[in-house]
Amino acid sequence: MNITVVGAGYVGLSNAIILAQHNNVIVYDILKGRIDSINNKKSPILDSDINEYLQNVNLNLLATSNMYEAYKHAHYIIIATPTNYDTETNSFDTRSIEEVVNSVLSINPNAIMIIKSTVPVGYTDKIKKKCKTNNIIFSPEFLREGKALYDNLYPSRIVVGERSERAESYASLLLQGAKGTDIPILYTNSSEAEAIKLFSNTYLAMRIAYFNELDSFAEINSLDAKTIIEGVSLDFRIGNYYNNPSFGYGGYCLPKDTKQLLNNFTNVPQNIMSAIVDANMTRKNHIAQTLLKKKPKIVGVFKLSMKTDSDNFRDSAIFDIINRLEDEKIEIVIYEPFIKTEIFNRHKVIKNLDDFISISDLILANRLSDEIKDVRYKVYTRDIFNRD
Repeated sequence: MNITVVGAGYVGLSNAIILAQHNNVIVYDILKGRIDSINNKKSPILDSDINEYLQNVNLNLLATSNMYEAYKHAHYIIIATPTNYDTETNSFDTRSIEEVVNSVLSINPNAIMIIKSTVPVGYTDKIKKKCKTNNIIFSPEFLREGKALYDNLYPSRIVVGERSERAESYASLLLQGAKGTDIPILYTNSSEAEAIKLFSNTYLAMRIAYFNELDSFAEINSLDAKTIIEGVSLDFRIGNYYNNPSFGYGGYCLPKDTKQLLNNFTNVPQNIMSAIVDANMTRKNHIAQTLLKKKPKIVGVFKLSMKTDSDNFRDSAIFDIINRLEDEKIEIVIYEPFIKTEIFNRHKVIKNLDDFISISDLILANRLSDEIKDVRYKVYTRDIFNRD
């Protein structure tokens, strides 16, 4: 089977690797650095499993920036382009998907296109009508950043937004590359599949917001948040997972997916969806106010990423906290090994960790690291369990 994956981010690349174990796969991307990295068997993103498979597993995988080469002979074309949230339209910007669809139709109209990008509920039906093609299926991904390949090897479920023989054929390709057993497969219509994706991520955001508000309550009332969370999580219906307090949910997916779902609730009675979005801002405001009460002159921000061992700090919750401190004229310095410049967002980047620790009156860390445990007295974090 010839398969093309459009987009070499963690969604696209992890799917490409899964499928390239048993199929001929081309990764199409416009970024030369990503293409060269993949063809040199090095992961362009931080994911140890992706790097391991590229270097040590026999894969039928090629990366290219040649659109014609990528599309012409493909049986399946998997679309994993970014759909950023547009604050002016209060919806995902889906133009990258439409550009791919139109290009595919002009080169290889018989190819079956699988949308992996997150989209609004009802989008797949609309684009099929707009582009006058039935060769589009939506199939959501449920991947963690930094664990994308692992989550494709051992998926919690496979959801395909179509009930058809070709949908079953596509699901079989994913099963063929997976290592997990007894993987649930759900075939549904496209709008239900789109809703599954958005409701799943919004539930995770709600869970983060819940334990963050529990932590705020404990902190203000001088209670042991860890003990409370452990006691609550002993209930098997709640479970001991996704319960480590943070500065708020962030990253690429949860902030935009919760807002998109809320927008889809226009004319639908709701309270919880608005509260989930509002709770995240409330948490960040609480963190900022707590820091301001400590009256630091220089706050050192220890890493910008939301997760341990991640190189992605896009839409990290810590940025909103930095902005609030900056509004109060607090000097900010940053320690982030992945930043190569001397200045980032107007703030000085300090390369040497010892210098960073020395200059900071208070160190702000979303996740506690062994690198700063020796100066724990300087560190403000709500990381209780030392895990993502």
